[in-house]
Amino acid sequence: MQPNNASRAPSRPHRKTAALGAAVVATFALGTTAHAASAASASTSSRQSTGQAAYRHGLLPMLSRNGSAPAAPAVSAKDLHFGGGINSVGVTTGAPKVYLVFWGTQWGTQGTNSAGNATFAGDPQGVAPDLQAFFKGLGTGGELWSGVMTQYCQGVATGTTLCGTGGQHVAYPTGGALAGVWEDKSAAAPANATGHQIAQEAVVASAHFGNKTSAANRNNQYFIISPTGTDPDDYQQSGFCAWHDYTGDATLTGGGGATGAGTPLAFTNMPYVPDVGASCGANFVSNPLDGVTIVGGHEYAETITDQFPAGGWTASDGEENGDLCAWKTSGAGRVQDITLTTGRFAVQGTWSNLANKSKGACAIKNAIVT
Repeated sequence: MQPNNASRAPSRPHRKTAALGAAVVATFALGTTAHAASAASASTSSRQSTGQAAYRHGLLPMLSRNGSAPAAPAVSAKDLHFGGGINSVGVTTGAPKVYLVFWGTQWGTQGTNSAGNATFAGDPQGVAPDLQAFFKGLGTGGELWSGVMTQYCQGVATGTTLCGTGGQHVAYPTGGALAGVWEDKSAAAPANATGHQIAQEAVVASAHFGNKTSAANRNNQYFIISPTGTDPDDYQQSGFCAWHDYTGDATLTGGGGATGAGTPLAFTNMPYVPDVGASCGANFVSNPLDGVTIVGGHEYAETITDQFPAGGWTASDGEENGDLCAWKTSGAGRVQDITLTTGRFAVQGTWSNLANKSKGACAIKNAIVT
């Protein structure tokens, strides 16, 4: 990843996906001529679609798994409400910190690019440096995509919809959200990891980074990024691109929640989404890696506003701020590039209770609220 906007496109070349990705794309992905039409039919009320399970919070569905165009949401029913918190945690109140965990020996030999980001021989599409540049760039250059999330808070009554200046607000990621990068080479990542295995890897990563108390993890989230050719939590068959949760969730498949030093903590199941091509956003705006930051940004935004689901901010049907605006192609909050000091990256808008004169709408930016 090059450090400036002008050089970003050449640093993310169009490459063919791996054989596994080709097979999935043949079954699920959209052809380029049908991409816009299918995107327009993507429901912003997608948590009830194929692939939803109790622990798959903030599930971002594959584009081709959506049906016909949904009716416009009734904004009065879609406003987010504060859930009261779990273990006194509702939102990320300190500077958000993202730890990227490249899980398994399949990632291969590590190097460094000209921007100082880690690269891996087993990363044919360049997912690793792209995610690092994106999270490094959040909270820089005056970007206000992050500002939308700062309106949400904790320390207010359960059911609150507008915090005003009350409570402790989601913090702005001043100077960048990336806190650490680790390639876990202790063993190969599972070909088909369970929810429990993903949670346990987050606990292992927390210990690796020295975050051995729940206080140390108060504002942290761990992206568990599986290597190409794997199918964590059956994402390909279930038709989703990613989800987030916390280690205290007893409903996780394969053994329930995960315990250990530093728990409970927040984590994301981040598959190697280029394997499924357009189904998870490749070229959704202009670039093969668009889906990486659309998906990663979706889960990040939902984690900082609902850190231990569902004690944070959700709609009446359980949807989170990213779910309500997923794969939106027109109007306020549509998927688009934003400019950070580390480059231009595709992101979706997120739900803002303040937008539309406090009636609620998707938004791509908002002034920072404290």
